[in-house]
Amino acid sequence: MLKLKSKITFVILVLLIISVFVVMKLKSKNLSSEIIKEINPAIGTIQTFISTTGTVLPKNRLEIKPPVNGRIESILVQEGEKVKEGQALARMSSTERAALLDAAQGQGEEVLKYWKEVYKAIPLLSPIDGEVIVATTQPGQTVTTSDAVVVLSDHLIVRAQVDETDIGKIKLAQGALITLDAYLNTKINAAVEHIYYESETVNNVTIYKVDLLPEKAPEFFRSGMNATVDFKAEGKVNALLLPVDAVRKEKDESYVLLKEAGSKNPVKRVVKTGITDDKNYEIISGVTAADTVLVMSKKYVLPNGDMGSNPFMPFGQKKKAK
Repeated sequence: MLKLKSKITFVILVLLIISVFVVMKLKSKNLSSEIIKEINPAIGTIQTFISTTGTVLPKNRLEIKPPVNGRIESILVQEGEKVKEGQALARMSSTERAALLDAAQGQGEEVLKYWKEVYKAIPLLSPIDGEVIVATTQPGQTVTTSDAVVVLSDHLIVRAQVDETDIGKIKLAQGALITLDAYLNTKINAAVEHIYYESETVNNVTIYKVDLLPEKAPEFFRSGMNATVDFKAEGKVNALLLPVDAVRKEKDESYVLLKEAGSKNPVKRVVKTGITDDKNYEIISGVTAADTVLVMSKKYVLPNGDMGSNPFMPFGQKKKAK
């Protein structure tokens, strides 16, 4: 009788151990499973970028200052207006003319008109073809030779800050994409117009300034706007491409898993990769567009509420609430 009880106890223990093992395996399978997707390498274009920040600025900022001290009589332009070389931007009186006109004003309209004709106002002329970016001075305002009455710009550019480790990859006329922080959905094509020779240190990082000229400056371009600049670096057309999650890295080697006829298991194939845009790899050798590549990705699933925390409970039985 004692031997029978011992055998029963032993069988129960074995069954309990097996139950625990099965439940833990089921848990493990439920927590993570691999999804296999079959794809073929694609022929397409791949482009790499060097990203940095920049600011919209006038290429040449020209302040129009009066030749003498005096008073502004009229402002003839508005901010954002295009002007031509030699165009009158404002008219002003010298200190002497302003005093004379003030005195003549008390002597009647005829006297005032006479002195205005005899003693002409001084025109402030534009020395360039450009755009008015500041015109805040008001008629009647007193000005000196150090005051800017109007500010002009020949054209707006984006001045980017490029890290010294990337400056060697930037060339004149190189293409770039500009995205203004205020207009994130608009991409503006631009080209490198000038690369500065002198470096600057910003937050302990050595940078070089690079000026970019937009192909066509949009209406909403404003001096002082912040921008993201993506310089077009290396690019390939008609390249063989694979998604980055299809290429596996092992030490100094890259490889993919292929599905081959007559083989139940994936076949490992070493490949040589080229440039990457963080979404795709350029595949230089190892596979062709006709090969079937297996992409394996893990899908994580949280255990459902039907599985109790007690491993000795039958699978699917809920734990009773206290």
